[in-house]
Amino acid sequence: MLFGRGVLRVIPVIAVTLFGLLLVTFVIGRFMPQDPVLAIVGDRATAEVYQRVYLELGLDKPIWTQFWIYAKKAITGDLGISVLTTKPVIEDIARFFPATLELSTMGTFIGVLFGVPAGVMAAVYQGRWPDYLVRFVGLLGYSAPVFWLSLMGLLIFYANLGWVSGPGRLDVVYQDLVDSVTGVVVIDAMLAGEWEVAANAFSHLILPSTVLGYYSMAYISRMTRSFMVEQLRSEYVTTARVKGMSEFKVIWRHALGNIAVPLITVIALSYANLLEGSVLTETVFAWPGLGQYITSSLLNADMNAVLGGTLVVGVTFIVINIFCDILYRLVDPRAK
Repeated sequence: MLFGRGVLRVIPVIAVTLFGLLLVTFVIGRFMPQDPVLAIVGDRATAEVYQRVYLELGLDKPIWTQFWIYAKKAITGDLGISVLTTKPVIEDIARFFPATLELSTMGTFIGVLFGVPAGVMAAVYQGRWPDYLVRFVGLLGYSAPVFWLSLMGLLIFYANLGWVSGPGRLDVVYQDLVDSVTGVVVIDAMLAGEWEVAANAFSHLILPSTVLGYYSMAYISRMTRSFMVEQLRSEYVTTARVKGMSEFKVIWRHALGNIAVPLITVIALSYANLLEGSVLTETVFAWPGLGQYITSSLLNADMNAVLGGTLVVGVTFIVINIFCDILYRLVDPRAK
């Protein structure tokens, strides 16, 4: 019952956020210097063709009518036709987005796996060498450009040592051997029983996801340390220690448990940032993801693709926020 009322309270917020997202993308599309008609018909089209497409796009109608048409199409999944690929934008996004989702999910997993324990260790040993080490590694994660780390990773671990595979999602010899079901090559290959293809895809995934995971780890470890330092100074921690509770339970059960809600927020923000900001990593590793798709479309003035991709990223943020609200209620009874 309480959960149902919580969902009903969230729906208006989602509707307003989605409306604002549609409005922003519409305004960007209408006020860009690029002529949307010329982007479709080309510079050599006749005046008759130009006028026909102009009317088909509804550009002769009032601006609010244009927005209403745009919003209805976007909600039903009609994001227009990509000039670059000549395919519906929604089909392009369905093809490219799983690659970004795969890369960002793996990067976030690495960031959480190493970032949370590192942050806890830094807080427990505050002012000593483990703390300085974690902070130094985190500082490097924020300071080093992502493209430089990506290039160095390719040079060392792929070109020189040969520990991992290079750019792309698969070697050429394995291309088109597995049908796309989920869009995630590793999972699709496992479902098809093609374990050699799955191993090759995973080898390609390791290096770019580790680069993103390093940035995620730097952020998560810093925030975890900050939250834990505050908790370890609390009176309930002192009381638990005085009562003879083991240090392991004090740190990993009570203190870490009390930072679950803000830590979920940090991890969600990190995940969303990786989904949004993996453009450089995808470019260096020739990873056919949404970031590379939006960048290529922007360079070619393909505004339907750019706005469609931007809209999908915005909706993804909304979905992540909703998921976080649900997790809050599961990990913290007070949130109910």
